[in-house]
Amino acid sequence: MALLGAILPAWGYYRDPPAFTSVGNYFLSLAVGLAVSSLVARRVLARRGLSFLLVLACSVSCAALAYLAVVSPPASEWWRVAGLLVLGVGAGLLNLALFHAISPNYHSDAAGTVNRGGIWYGLGCLTATLLVAGTFYAYTVPSIFVFMAFVPGIFAGLFAHSVDPAPSPEGVHPTLRQALEDFRSPGAVLFALLLFFQFGNEWSIAGWLPLFLIRRVGLSPKAALLILALYWLFLLLGRLISVAILPRVRHGRLLLGSVLAALFGCLILFFTDNAFGATIGVLFIGGGYASIYPLVAEAIGRRFPYYHPGFFNGIFSVAMVGGLLAPATLGYAAENFGVGVVIGIPLLGTCMVVALLLLIWLESKVTGR
Repeated sequence: MALLGAILPAWGYYRDPPAFTSVGNYFLSLAVGLAVSSLVARRVLARRGLSFLLVLACSVSCAALAYLAVVSPPASEWWRVAGLLVLGVGAGLLNLALFHAISPNYHSDAAGTVNRGGIWYGLGCLTATLLVAGTFYAYTVPSIFVFMAFVPGIFAGLFAHSVDPAPSPEGVHPTLRQALEDFRSPGAVLFALLLFFQFGNEWSIAGWLPLFLIRRVGLSPKAALLILALYWLFLLLGRLISVAILPRVRHGRLLLGSVLAALFGCLILFFTDNAFGATIGVLFIGGGYASIYPLVAEAIGRRFPYYHPGFFNGIFSVAMVGGLLAPATLGYAAENFGVGVVIGIPLLGTCMVVALLLLIWLESKVTGR
């Protein structure tokens, strides 16, 4: 998932003319693939089992990455749009399958499980970004994609020999009627909006940071990719720190402090004109974003016990898929207003997160939940 944001400079999208609309099309295609995967994952899971779904997800991802190696520039962008659509389907299938596999752990320790998953996710994103940064001037883009394709290929072989775990009695997901009834709860709507903006903030930074640093701050592509790697590193370290301090601090204060840190980081990044300022801004953004989603997911789990983050159900599916559309929207906005909007929109989104946190706190006081 982190490969698209890192590979854009290698595809040459930092040069003039900027072609930001094409970048928006890439992210939109990836988001559509993730949405489509939710329509088929549960049917495949019900008919063929978890192991088959895992093998299918890894096989689709492997094929998509290998295909993208063939259609790198100067091939038409629409070939890459098609490949990213398939990659989104594979990534979505894998995400849903893995969350289903860890259902028992999630229901016993929601925040801890999501945090541990976030740590491994951040480590994978960091590795993918460092791979592109370290080989930017040494290897071709197709060779990077071929190497990355081996990873899901290997896991497809491993999952082919695994045994489906016994279904968890607690892992029951909501029916359509139950999900639609969430719209009657102001708290659920507020949580959904919070996830919408937070997902959009995180994906916007991860997808557009290198292009922003190259075109606005004036860094080299390799330096911009290294700062993107620092973003993933700070996000990873933030997850580790969150796991350590969660039992010792009030979750409300930690959540509000994290949002304010991210807001401060966005301001620094928006006004900086050098690599040091960009690094400090990324430090606050990555550290601030690290604990927001796990804490929100835990709060949703208490309020709505049937909710599970790995399955796109109810208004939460709207929030997650909507958040994935943010990087695509940035592409179309940057085409008209310049690359500075790449940080301006997450800055406004972080302000919305602060406002929604206050509204959720007020709603919980009024309802006593």
